[in-house]
Amino acid sequence: MTVFVTGGAGFIGSNFVLDWLAGCDEAVVNLDALTYAGNVHNLDSLRGNPHHVFVHGDIGDAALVGRLLAEHRPRAVLHFAAESHVDRSIHGPGAFVQTNIVGTFQLLEAIRAYWGALEPAARAAFRLLHVSTDEVFGSLSKDAPAFTETHPYEPNSPYSASKAASDHLVRAYHHTYGLPVLTTNCSNNYGPLHFPEKLIPLMIVNAQAGKPLPVYGDGQQIRDWLYVKDHCSAIRCVLARGRLGETYNVGGWNEMPNLEIVHTVCDLLDELAPRADGISYRTQISFVTDRPGHDRRYAIDASKIHRELGWRPAETFASGIRKTVQWYLDNPQWVQQVQSGAYREWVAQQYAAN
Repeated sequence: MTVFVTGGAGFIGSNFVLDWLAGCDEAVVNLDALTYAGNVHNLDSLRGNPHHVFVHGDIGDAALVGRLLAEHRPRAVLHFAAESHVDRSIHGPGAFVQTNIVGTFQLLEAIRAYWGALEPAARAAFRLLHVSTDEVFGSLSKDAPAFTETHPYEPNSPYSASKAASDHLVRAYHHTYGLPVLTTNCSNNYGPLHFPEKLIPLMIVNAQAGKPLPVYGDGQQIRDWLYVKDHCSAIRCVLARGRLGETYNVGGWNEMPNLEIVHTVCDLLDELAPRADGISYRTQISFVTDRPGHDRRYAIDASKIHRELGWRPAETFASGIRKTVQWYLDNPQWVQQVQSGAYREWVAQQYAAN
């Protein structure tokens, strides 16, 4: 048996592939375009593993995807591949439209053709799991109830709008063509292998480098924080037992303002890797102009996945953030490769013939 993963060299995708292969011997075909946030070195521990097949390619390459599906005949596709950084979507929305909307459409077409040609038993067993975000729901006021799966879509950035469009396409392919789909909408992930443009890894890396710790506006934007390995376990749960056509919110039950997150990171670094001068890393915090259209609050109601499938996160925020900070302290070479772009030079050489 085989599963097909898109975006499996990115942050969440690579954590999923590593966890999957640590827990079973079912093969993974891993397709990733290796854009700036896709790092094949995330998968170094799988070198020589016969159960992992890495392919450098784009979900928008219908011929490639069709060939891989026909060759490996997966029982499921897990669709992680996406452009995902809000700030980048503000400055360059075209890439988000191309990958998240057009790429998802091309992927759906290839999967529909493959699924339609399967034998009846394989058709019935096949699943497409589409990984999405809580940002499609827009922003909440401070006292509003958390997002449920039936909350209306109100995306406020080019990123969240492109993910909302991909969610709608996946839903439409289920209702129009009968494609057996599952969708998850997760809250903010954090953990190992996170590209240091996002809040938590940026704070860790900048603090260690003696740089300012930039906090947007007043820092009171509230997010729900989900440890990435908990997210991976939720995806496995939905894939195994989720009801076809359903959406499941995945959250960490950890609503916190950004400034509190930054303070927590600073305090952990003060404990685990104190500055030579003995001064707290909190002194490096710098408030910067808020970004356009910055959503004030996200909050996930993850009671449906708990009620129907029995899933809850294993990590508290306190345990997850300590593991995360310690991972970055223990892996300076990974951080250096990412920051210098050396991993991208390696990719260019390794795949020059492709």
